Amino acid sequence: MHRSRKASPARYVSLVLLAAATALAGCERGLPNGPAASATGPSGCPAVQARAQAAVTRAERTDVPWNGPTSGPTAVSGKTIVFVAQTMTNPGVAGVAKGLREAATVIGWNVRVIDGEGTPAGIQAALSEAVSLRPPGIVIGGFDPDSTAQQVQRANAAGIPLIGWHAVTSPGPSAKPKLFTNVTTEVGDVAAISAQWVIAHSRGNAGVVLFTDASIPFAHHKSELIRKGLAACAGVRLLAYENIPIPDTSSRTAREVSTLLARFGSRWSYSVAINDLYFADAAPAFRAAGESGAGPPFNIGAGDGDPSAFQRINGDEYQAATVPEPLSLQGWQIADEFNRAFSGRPASGYVAPVHVSTAANSEGASSWDPSGYRQAYRKIWGR
Repeated sequence: MHRSRKASPARYVSLVLLAAATALAGCERGLPNGPAASATGPSGCPAVQARAQAAVTRAERTDVPWNGPTSGPTAVSGKTIVFVAQTMTNPGVAGVAKGLREAATVIGWNVRVIDGEGTPAGIQAALSEAVSLRPPGIVIGGFDPDSTAQQVQRANAAGIPLIGWHAVTSPGPSAKPKLFTNVTTEVGDVAAISAQWVIAHSRGNAGVVLFTDASIPFAHHKSELIRKGLAACAGVRLLAYENIPIPDTSSRTAREVSTLLARFGSRWSYSVAINDLYFADAAPAFRAAGESGAGPPFNIGAGDGDPSAFQRINGDEYQAATVPEPLSLQGWQIADEFNRAFSGRPASGYVAPVHVSTAANSEGASSWDPSGYRQAYRKIWGR
């Protein structure tokens, strides 16, 4: 059971009035046209909770053997890959770029990063610059290719292979937009295990705030799946559905968290965010309000598992868990997928399995870095 928070009499009256106003308003914050957030509900969901606990136990395993490709073309030499980043302030994007650079050193390639700086105009300009360089391959790093349709068409017309990272909702090749492949875990699996962690950890009784970025279709799709997963348990109430674009997290999150704390008080017991970055920016507001770093609210990030997230988790600093992308592995996978494209081979079809990291199973690590992939790719490439 989680600990409750006590309010002063004056604050208690304010919270009661705010709760009443919220019930009358009947709408969720952040996405005003979305479904209403329920603030009350029955207790528990034993059958759903049991299934959730079993799924979480599997996902927390760290002794998972390599299940990716073990064969493929040997390394093609002398390539330069351009990585176009949605924003390098997004730790997931930066982590994949770092992994790609590491793999490129092994395979004998160069990597150039062009930062879109998180704005539509910046991303379009960055991809335009990338296409004008006529490189052997371009990475669509964490943004929607449809927002850069003209640049994507130019790359396709020039015969430049495009590989996405979190670019479209599904892993693997994409016809529209045309991508050689898209590297990501299964968004449905990430969303499901995030919701299941809340259900299992809370024993089927939770008041949840969900943070998303509706400007990125991938992220919004993920949060919608999380919302549906939470709804599977009658004892889990969605208190608020907050839309804060990732480039705005540093300027908006702390203010929104302060408002939510005043609005919901101790009813807010869990949070899920589509990216760990939200909790980095939420921590000062929780701290200023006197909230315990160990929770509640107990916070889980549904991606990307950057080093700062692990630091918060391992230090009980306003984050309890993350569903991390294996960022370094995915950088290596991008290199391998480009090597297949350059060799006239199809994409590998590999999708990394979902994982949950907590203080109990991370053992002080700063990332989720599965074993076996470096050796496997080196053997494939002959490096």
